[in-house]
Amino acid sequence: MPVIAAYLYRHGRRVREVSIDERVDCPSDRSEFVWIGLSDPCEDEFDTLRELYGLHPLAVEDALKDGQLPKVDVYGNQLFVIGRTAHLTDGHIVYGQTATFLGHSHIITVRQGSTRSHKTLRQHLEAAPDLLGQGGDYVLHAVLDFIVDGYLPLMTALEEEVAAMEERMLDTFLDRAQIARIFSLRRDLMRFDRILVPMEEVARKLARNDLPCVDAEARHYFSDVLDHIRRIEAMASGLREVLTSVFEFSNLIEQQCTGVITRQLAAWAAILAVPTAIAGIYGMNFEHMPELRNPYGYPITLGVILTICSGLYWRFRRTRWL
Repeated sequence: MPVIAAYLYRHGRRVREVSIDERVDCPSDRSEFVWIGLSDPCEDEFDTLRELYGLHPLAVEDALKDGQLPKVDVYGNQLFVIGRTAHLTDGHIVYGQTATFLGHSHIITVRQGSTRSHKTLRQHLEAAPDLLGQGGDYVLHAVLDFIVDGYLPLMTALEEEVAAMEERMLDTFLDRAQIARIFSLRRDLMRFDRILVPMEEVARKLARNDLPCVDAEARHYFSDVLDHIRRIEAMASGLREVLTSVFEFSNLIEQQCTGVITRQLAAWAAILAVPTAIAGIYGMNFEHMPELRNPYGYPITLGVILTICSGLYWRFRRTRWL
């Protein structure tokens, strides 16, 4: 079995390493418990833990199957919690899963597809024995808080990318690849929102409901996780609105530039229509034409053309059509 760590803790201190098939009897005050961390286990390897700690088969099935939505389930006197991890890979949000079994004297964490190890988290908790000595529910809080804190770097990276898009949009039109990226980011953020909503519900239940293995004091810590999730939700919602604004504003600028070009072409067409019309009239083979036999007829006609065209040019310049 891919056991990352398995230790017995007493009063917030690591006592010893435990075997995966060892049943540890702990006192009733919850100051002593076993924390087992697994990564990508298979079903056959999980049978030993299921029998030793009385894990419910449905919870085991969900823990082994990646892609579950975040949730909190109660099985007798045990708690089963699923949280979804998220990180950026090649500019896209990739998801993993962390399932947690919480009992009176054990907490088992199962990671599926998650790239962030719990080693740092375990070290952080071991450095605060007063908190760790309160029981496994405080470890559960730390795991969920660790998951939610992992959302912040990806949101920061996406915010920087969107800000760069805004700057480029002011200098030039968005090309096809940039427009495709906008829609790709919006899809990723919509999927991310479908993860955040049930994650918020998980934190709310742990913070407000009377659940087994979670004491009243620990609920305050889950309330803090709930606040963090709401902050991430606000950031994601703001990013979606900015992406929509970037796309719409780029379209407005492009339409404005197209309108300017259209007006300029219409103005030049009106100016050129004057010499075209006069030249067309004098191109007809009629004998009796104005100024036809006048020695100054040619320069007079050119002068009329130049005067009318100049007047139209300055008129269009004043109205900013040119």
